[in-house]
Amino acid sequence: MDPLQIVDVFVYVVVLNLATEYFPTVLMETFTISLLTAVMLKLVLELVLHAKTRVLRRVRDSSTLSRRIVSIAMLVLLLPASKFLVLWLEDAVFGDAVSLGGFWSVTLLIFALMGARWGVRRLLAPTTGRSATG
Repeated sequence: MDPLQIVDVFVYVVVLNLATEYFPTVLMETFTISLLTAVMLKLVLELVLHAKTRVLRRVRDSSTLSRRIVSIAMLVLLLPASKFLVLWLEDAVFGDAVSLGGFWSVTLLIFALMGARWGVRRLLAPTTGRSATG
């Protein structure tokens, strides 16, 4: 397993616990539940990113206008469907122990998770080709 995957989970735990502290619609009963929720979100978001990448490749590689339109429609449906998938899984797996709020709060949470992930990965990336002074 790639160490960055573990780092992603820890970043997600921090973001989830900050969301729990500052937003009343996001609730987690325990730290363990927030850790398990972070793992679930990591798996779902990786799946969604993989699907989105494939659909974007289909858009780019489409040879006809109709294929391109269908691929764009798939992308437009994929983005909100992923939020509903997160809400459904959260309810199915954790029940009342976790509440991520509604569609819009999950959307903001996912943006925060992905932004934090990007920031930490950028921070940890090796600095090739730069001098010590920057």
